[in-house]
Amino acid sequence: MKKRLALLLAGILAAASLVSCGSAGGSGSSAADKASSADSGAKLNLIIASNQTSEENPYSLGMDKFKEVVEEKSGGKISVTVHKGTLGENESELVEKLEMGAANMIVVSPGFMTGIGVPEVDIFSLNYLFKSFEHWEAALDGEFGARMKEVVKEKTGNNFRILSYWSSSVRDYYGKKPIKTPADLKGMTIRTQSSKVQQDFWKGCGAVPTSVAWGELYQALQQGVVDSAENDYTSLMLKDHHKTENGHYICETHHDYTTRLLLMNGNFYDSLSEEQKGWIDEAVEACTKEEREVVYRMFKESKEKVIADGAEVTPFEEMDIDAFRAIAIPIQDSFAEDNNMKAELEMVRKAEK
Repeated sequence: MKKRLALLLAGILAAASLVSCGSAGGSGSSAADKASSADSGAKLNLIIASNQTSEENPYSLGMDKFKEVVEEKSGGKISVTVHKGTLGENESELVEKLEMGAANMIVVSPGFMTGIGVPEVDIFSLNYLFKSFEHWEAALDGEFGARMKEVVKEKTGNNFRILSYWSSSVRDYYGKKPIKTPADLKGMTIRTQSSKVQQDFWKGCGAVPTSVAWGELYQALQQGVVDSAENDYTSLMLKDHHKTENGHYICETHHDYTTRLLLMNGNFYDSLSEEQKGWIDEAVEACTKEEREVVYRMFKESKEKVIADGAEVTPFEEMDIDAFRAIAIPIQDSFAEDNNMKAELEMVRKAEK
């Protein structure tokens, strides 16, 4: 009897030991569990989101392409839900959703990272950093873009990983009067991005940078709350800003060839199987190509649309661009000095073809 009790007790202890080993590490073992689950053929559901509500927006079309390609390549083993402004029209909401796991991929501007300990990303906000779409692509798809992916991964502990670089075209001035030189902006209020280097530039032009939520800008222009704003043709056209009294004159400063980030939580990405990563990488490449092609096409189409609607445009060739660049270059150099990014700035400048 004693022998049987001893054997029974030994069996219970052994079983307890196995259960303990299986649950050790808690959430730390979840990545391995996910990978194992992925290898077993479990379906993966991804949520991708941007803050743009228009179906015509390049972000929307890019996200649709990602869904199409990844679902096709995976044979349905990955499904995608696309949110076009329905998870939030403010980028801060999307970043929060990504951190919480309520979204797997988001399209956002880089600026939010300056508030979480990655001041280096404000290099993307420097005006006149790029001279053309070709220059922008060469830099972002080359050494500079690769370096910035490393910086973001390291500084955020892999919580944010740049999968690809998207664009929202090139930004121009639009306001209640036409301008050709920085001096023409003296004393004017202008709705700008919250980036310090952006605001320093407009202050250098003599303007007064002002904060207005994107969703409220039409009304602010219509009611004269701000004298002017700056954005790309497609964005201002889709929101009818050019139809307001203070958005009537568009002047092609071409000051900002914009960079937007397609982000995923790097730890989530690393938890996936190699097969899943391969499908996602293929889809990212395809949707990036699609998004950029739409941006370039819509630049031309949106310009034609706003002119047809009655907006008055001063073309790039008639602007005193050298005067604007003279304000921007010292800001670039100062930023690089303060953030130990001289090498990265040089990478961009050398990428110009």
